[in-house]
Amino acid sequence: MAERILIVDDDIDSLKLIGLMLQRHGYEVLAANAGKQALQKAESDLPNLIILDVMMPDMNGLEVCRRLRSNAKTAGIPIIMFTAKTLIDDKVKGFEAGADDYLTKPTHPAELASRVKAILARNATKGPQTATPAAARPSGLTIGLLGAKGGVGVTTLAINLAAAYVQASDNPILADLRLGQGTIGLNLGLGRSQGMARVLTRPVNEITAETITNEVVTHQSGLRALVSSVRHREAVIDYTVDHARKMVTVLREVGRPAIVDLGAGLNRITHELYSEFDRIALVLEPNMVAVQQTQELLRLMEGEGHGQNVSIVVINRTQSSLQTSWHEIESTLGREVRAIVSAAPELAYQALENHMPMVMLQPGAVVSGQFVKLAEELKTKIKTIAGSGPVLS
Repeated sequence: MAERILIVDDDIDSLKLIGLMLQRHGYEVLAANAGKQALQKAESDLPNLIILDVMMPDMNGLEVCRRLRSNAKTAGIPIIMFTAKTLIDDKVKGFEAGADDYLTKPTHPAELASRVKAILARNATKGPQTATPAAARPSGLTIGLLGAKGGVGVTTLAINLAAAYVQASDNPILADLRLGQGTIGLNLGLGRSQGMARVLTRPVNEITAETITNEVVTHQSGLRALVSSVRHREAVIDYTVDHARKMVTVLREVGRPAIVDLGAGLNRITHELYSEFDRIALVLEPNMVAVQQTQELLRLMEGEGHGQNVSIVVINRTQSSLQTSWHEIESTLGREVRAIVSAAPELAYQALENHMPMVMLQPGAVVSGQFVKLAEELKTKIKTIAGSGPVLS
């Protein structure tokens, strides 16, 4: 069955030219010449890809893109923004709205065909390509990162997982739920944005894809982040579990995937929130204190029926012969260690100095490869039987 591509452009000539080119490559072409019509066709026909012009009279392409991402039925459809605008800020706005790729007019037909083929290949399933509801697509995953205790490297892991997804041409969103203690923005050179605080102080019904994307800041690499600051007054903000749940629900729509730094241990919010995630990475360092704290967290999660999708990640922050072995960790916890991240203090320091994730600063480093492998692992079904799968070492 031919893959279906929806072209949205108010210029009839552009519709015809692009449509003819795509048909020659074997694609089934759908067309819309206005934003509202595009939204209707996307929901009813569920195309495999949308090529979306920015400049349209009734509703600009950025708004169309946001609405597609906020609709559960269309949130996972890849989108190529297509416009005559060439400024970097315009491209950033497109990515912030949820676009997967961005082309400027005029574009050579061979380049457009190549981009279309690449994006469809990334989103293809192993079987025949069909239009899959967004809720069933891996791109809708939410991944929560929880430290057994403070100082184990949860934030570093969150940043590098998100960066790995960017490198894989996904469109992730990185969120920092540590109000008053958030360092993702500082680590990435994004300043002291209070985007997360502003989202969580809104009424629950106002936490939407639009309000969240308006608070997102974008790293020079294209990585999008909803960050907390280190301002102490944020730490006393009184928001409810319902606020946090709605935030995670919306992040599922605007991030593919969404990665949330939950901080260390469980508090009144994270205790109720971890069941909302498709994957939980439980992070510890290789010493028995952290292992025992992890053991208690696992007992609680499993006792409440939410231990199935927990993945154990061990981060070595220093090199020492006194560290607890991964065999002993697995034996104590009764489940497999899904990833072991090597110590790389010099690279970690350079990453902070350059405000750049390690996987982007030195893609060939051993630790970068470990982050990339774990990122892919977290997008697959997690098995909790000890010894049932590979360990990243």
